[in-house]
Amino acid sequence: MSLIWSCNEWDPLEEVVVGNPLGARFPHADASTRLAEYPDRDIKDIPQGPFPDRIIEETEEDLQRFIEVMEHRGITTKRPDRWPHEHWIKTPQWESRGYYNYCPRDIFLVVGDRIIETPNVIRGRSLETGSYRRLLMEYYESGANWFSAPKPVLDDALFEYDPLAPTPRNLEPAFDAANVLRFGHDLLYLVSATGNELGGHWLQRVLGETFRVHFLKDVYFGSHIDSTLVALRPGLILANPGRLSPETIPPFLKDWEVIFSPPMENQSRHSQEYLQQAIGSEWIDMNLFSLGPDTVVVDSDQRALIALLEAKQMEVIPLKLRHSRMLGGGFHCVTLDTRRRGTMESYFS
Repeated sequence: MSLIWSCNEWDPLEEVVVGNPLGARFPHADASTRLAEYPDRDIKDIPQGPFPDRIIEETEEDLQRFIEVMEHRGITTKRPDRWPHEHWIKTPQWESRGYYNYCPRDIFLVVGDRIIETPNVIRGRSLETGSYRRLLMEYYESGANWFSAPKPVLDDALFEYDPLAPTPRNLEPAFDAANVLRFGHDLLYLVSATGNELGGHWLQRVLGETFRVHFLKDVYFGSHIDSTLVALRPGLILANPGRLSPETIPPFLKDWEVIFSPPMENQSRHSQEYLQQAIGSEWIDMNLFSLGPDTVVVDSDQRALIALLEAKQMEVIPLKLRHSRMLGGGFHCVTLDTRRRGTMESYFS
């Protein structure tokens, strides 16, 4: 039996991969990083080098606590191997150092029994899947279907973007897995700085006609979809009021109940110097992770959001990733749900 089986964002969780922050570095200052993470900065102003030891150590402490909570509930957790991100990656067109393997959500997409390596936008992530090779072989040998998207060239021309709508040009498929939300046979694909429209069309073609890829365009260009829209359970979604309105909710979700997140709390905890280096926005604290259709892990500072979710009869587990903003990854980002108990369904006519 394949160890890979996950059809949506909410079915009861049985196994998950949790990222590894060890050896993490700021993304190498090049055209890909500027578009994906810092489109409003000059390349010379992008922070460089390894993340401070304190940030790595505290992040690993927080991840271990997260893992303990899940394992206490009978959920199997796995971790990627450490990877030498400090080494250079070179092609005939460019060279870059590595980044991190803190966010498995960004580089793998699980659809049923398929695990898909996506054609990531940031050059420094080109070899990141190597740290998961041991796990990928385990999944493959269990019967999982393991695919890899066409390896993008990532030439400079891909990153010549419109400042008002910063997305990679449609010269080749390029997207992060975290640009996608799964609703069974329907997937929502965000066109943004980390995913061009061509990438969504490639995904539609490889999944086939039994799936439908819906495009979300011109609402948010910054990065991934999971701090903009959260699928909680069938019929209920959480939306970011800074990026979406009732009018811009994707049409296929119009019959679902939409709740809008309250403002993020305790944002004054970080200094200006810290925020100047941070990759994530304040909305990273909305980046929650479902252990089941009625159980979610949420940033413990977000008391108003917790109250809103509890009012919808959800069990909330409050935990903290102290450096989610610095590293650009909340609870959904740092996880890859490789197995959930459920079936592949169509929720929309």
